[in-house]
Amino acid sequence: MLDLFAATPTPAVPTPTTPPPAEGLDFFSAIMWPFKWIVETILVFWHWVFTSIGLEADAGLTWVLSIIGLVIVVRSALIPLFVRQIKSQRKMMEIAPELRKVQEKYRGKKDQLSREAMSRETMALYKKHGTTPVSSCLPLIVQMPILLGMFYTLSDVKRHAEWGVGGVGLLNADLTKQFYDAQLFGVAPLHTNMIEAIGLGQTATVVILVILVVLMIASQFLTQLQIISKNLSPEAKTGQAYQMQRIMLYILPLAFIFSGVFFPLGVVLYWFTSNIWTMVQQFLVIRNLPTPGSEAAKAREERLARKGKALDAQGRIVPLEKYQAEQQRLYEEAQRAKEQAPKRQQPMGKQRAKKQGSQNKPEPKPKPEPKPGDDPGDKPNKPKPTS
Repeated sequence: MLDLFAATPTPAVPTPTTPPPAEGLDFFSAIMWPFKWIVETILVFWHWVFTSIGLEADAGLTWVLSIIGLVIVVRSALIPLFVRQIKSQRKMMEIAPELRKVQEKYRGKKDQLSREAMSRETMALYKKHGTTPVSSCLPLIVQMPILLGMFYTLSDVKRHAEWGVGGVGLLNADLTKQFYDAQLFGVAPLHTNMIEAIGLGQTATVVILVILVVLMIASQFLTQLQIISKNLSPEAKTGQAYQMQRIMLYILPLAFIFSGVFFPLGVVLYWFTSNIWTMVQQFLVIRNLPTPGSEAAKAREERLARKGKALDAQGRIVPLEKYQAEQQRLYEEAQRAKEQAPKRQQPMGKQRAKKQGSQNKPEPKPKPEPKPGDDPGDKPNKPKPTS
């Protein structure tokens, strides 16, 4: 029976330190229910795998490995969304200089026509590059329910174990109690956070949590640093998005300090494992799909050149000879197009046009010289009209 629909259970410990599980199904619990069910299923599956090969069911190593397996499965399923998010963020940074030109063009113009024109030019720019501000956030929004499901599943272990109930799926009361009893290295309970460990005098748990928090901060810092230092073009480093990236580089570690203090050791282990996954994944993406013009792109070109290869116009890896032939062909096509293109006439003012028109005006033909004996003053006799 799901604890979400059950009445208030009888405590499994003499003095529970947590409130009883919810008696009803609130709105948030209803939304998170399917995601928690998926997370519990994966966690229990890995626990079954490791106990099948001889590990103890309530051993800290068994549950730590199950948490790592949970992170691997979920993050592997999110790889396509991650790559899409990276590409969207890269495109937004690439068009940042062009967006800034549009903003400068309409700076100070607050009339309706100017705002509509600015909106049209901005949307046309997004359509040209195949991106929007929402596209870079959408993959993250899709990931959030799953990540929250992982967090709440691991955070609820202590409360469920103290009240003798299970989760919403395969993580039943017995498995929850085994998770509750598990200790990392045999000294640090997975359900204890740093505040509780300090209050109970669990020095080993405090030391382990401090080390993990430091590693969490370092991994997050390095992940963000490799983006803004290696994977941005020189133009992107002048935009507002780059300034936001630099600010987040120093703000995000503060959030991990908070999480390291108040989150249980099992959640901190999950978060640290997830950070390591993100850092390695980000490294591979930057190495193989760098932003054009960035330091990572130049480094990739140098690696390919040492192997006698290069990237063609479609971004495919080809032999260097084929690349050089393609570049020569593109150069010749550009030269022919330049020669065949009509020459642009320089605009000129009215005075210059009038002066040039007078210069191009044909000279009048000279009058014939009078013959000897002709009187220039004489007028030819007109024939008289006949009656």
